[in-house]
Amino acid sequence: MNTNLSRRAFILAATASGFAASVPGLAAEVQGVSLSGPVPFSFESIIASAREMALKPYAPTPIKAGDLLEKIDFDAYQQITFKPEDALFKGTRYPVRLFHLGRYFKLPVKIAVVEGGQSRDVLYSPDLFTLGPKAKPIVTNLPEDLGFAGFRVHEGDTSSDWLAFLGAAYFRSAGELNQYGLSARGLSIDTTASKPEEFPRFTEFYLEEKPDALVIVALLDSQSATGAFRFTCSKPKAVIMDVEARIFTRSDIEQLGFAPLTSMFWFSETNQRQARDWRPQVHDSEGLAIWTGAGERIWRPLNNPPAVMTNSFLDKNPRGFGLVQRDRDFTHYEDDGVFYDKRPTLWVEPKGEWGEGEVQLVEIPTEDEIHDNIVAFWTPRAAVKAGQSFSLDYRLHWVDAEPYRPANMAHVVSTRRGNGGNPAVRDKASGYVKYVIDFEGGDLATRESTKNQAIPDITVSRGRVVNPFAIRVAGTDRWRIMFDLDVHGAAPVDLRAYLRTKEGQALSETWLFQHFPQQGS
Repeated sequence: MNTNLSRRAFILAATASGFAASVPGLAAEVQGVSLSGPVPFSFESIIASAREMALKPYAPTPIKAGDLLEKIDFDAYQQITFKPEDALFKGTRYPVRLFHLGRYFKLPVKIAVVEGGQSRDVLYSPDLFTLGPKAKPIVTNLPEDLGFAGFRVHEGDTSSDWLAFLGAAYFRSAGELNQYGLSARGLSIDTTASKPEEFPRFTEFYLEEKPDALVIVALLDSQSATGAFRFTCSKPKAVIMDVEARIFTRSDIEQLGFAPLTSMFWFSETNQRQARDWRPQVHDSEGLAIWTGAGERIWRPLNNPPAVMTNSFLDKNPRGFGLVQRDRDFTHYEDDGVFYDKRPTLWVEPKGEWGEGEVQLVEIPTEDEIHDNIVAFWTPRAAVKAGQSFSLDYRLHWVDAEPYRPANMAHVVSTRRGNGGNPAVRDKASGYVKYVIDFEGGDLATRESTKNQAIPDITVSRGRVVNPFAIRVAGTDRWRIMFDLDVHGAAPVDLRAYLRTKEGQALSETWLFQHFPQQGS
C-alpha cells in the first residue's frame, strides 16, 4: 500500500470548497448547464463496456492542461465553488453539485444524467462555478472540454451534503451523524502485495433521480481490472447504499479487495502513550467488527503498529464486517474542530453467498492524523486469474453504530493496557503487561461477580496469561476482564478473550488484539 496516501490530498481540497452544493436538471436548456444529445442507456450496457474493456490493453485517461491544473493549489481550489442554482436535480430531495479539477484531482471523469432510458453528458463550462481572484485567471484559460473531478449529493436545496465521489474510486458519506470520516472504494488491488498498489478509478458516472433514491452507475478502469457498479443511495436517517458490482480481470491479481474501506487510526485509550498530543484519542475508526458466516461476533481494536501489518480473518459467506467508531463521548476526544466523536461507522452487509475468503485488515504506522493508515476488505480464497469475472452485491450502512448487533450478547466498550503486576506494591519488575477489557450489554447487568456468573476465556499465541479474572465494575452494569501477559521476544502476540458461562455459552463477542512487545505497555 502507498503509505504516503494523504487523506488531505484526496479530501481537503474538496472540503475546502465547502463540501456542500448542487447540480443541473435534465433538459438541455436548463439555465447555466449544457447537456449533450441523448443516447440509449442501461446498467447492462455499462457491464458490457466493462467486459469489452477487460479484453483490451489498459489505456490511461489523458490529463488535459496539466500545467494549468497544477496552479490550482489548495488556496485557489477554495475559491472555486459550483453554483447552487445550477445543481443537477435542483428542487428534488437529492440535488447534485460538481467538483472542479485541480492540482490534486487532474484526471477528468464523465458525468451524465439519465432519464427514461437515455443519458446526456454534462458539458463543462467555467460559468458553472463561482471563481475567486486567484482561481479566475487560471480557470478561464482551461480548455472547453476539460471535464469534472467528481460530484457531491446534498440534502434538498441546502448547503448540507452527505455523499461525495472524488478521486480514484473513492467515495465518502457524512452518515447518520452528518460528519465525514472514513472512505469506501469501488475496488482495491495489491494493497500489501509484493508489487506497488494499484488504484482503480471511476471514469464515468451516470446519475438518475428516483422517488426515494439517487441511482449512480459507474464505470471503473485500471491496469488489472475493469468494473461496472450501480449504487442505489438514500438517506432515510442513516445513509444506505445498495451496491451491485461486476468485476472483470485483465491480468492475474495477487491481492484483490472487494468492498474496501479506508480509515485513520492514530491513538485511542489503548495506545495513548505512543502519541504526544493533548487530545485523549484521535481516530476516524477504533475497531474492526466482523459477523462471521458461522455467527461469531468479533471485535478487533485497531492498532498503530511498529511496521505495516496485515491480519487475515478466514471465513465463508460472511454476514458482515465494518470499520466502527463506537465511542460517542465528546470528552474522550475533546476536538471541537473535526468532531471525531461523530465520525460514521461503515458496515458492509453482503447479499447472497460470497464463498470462501477472508477479511483482511491492513494497519500502517503513523505519527499524525493526516494520513489514512487503515484498510479493510474482503478477498476471495482462490487465486485471481486474468479473464475472470466476479458478481457481488452488498449494502453499505453509514451509521452511528454497527447494525444487527444482538441484544443478548455483550460487546466491548474499551481496551486498556499498562504495567502488569500489582500497582499497590510497585510490582513492575515482573515485566508483565496488563490488559483490561470492559464489556456491556446482553444480560451482564443481571450477573453477580460473587457467584462466578461470567468467566473469562483467554488464549494467547505465545507467552502466558497471568492472574486472569473477570469482575463486575462497581456502580455500573459493565463487566471487566483483566490479565497480565508474560511474553519475551519481539514477535507479535495474538490475544483472544471473551466472557462465557460455566457451561461454556458465550456471553460476549470475541475480543481479538495484536500485542507488540517492543511498544511496551
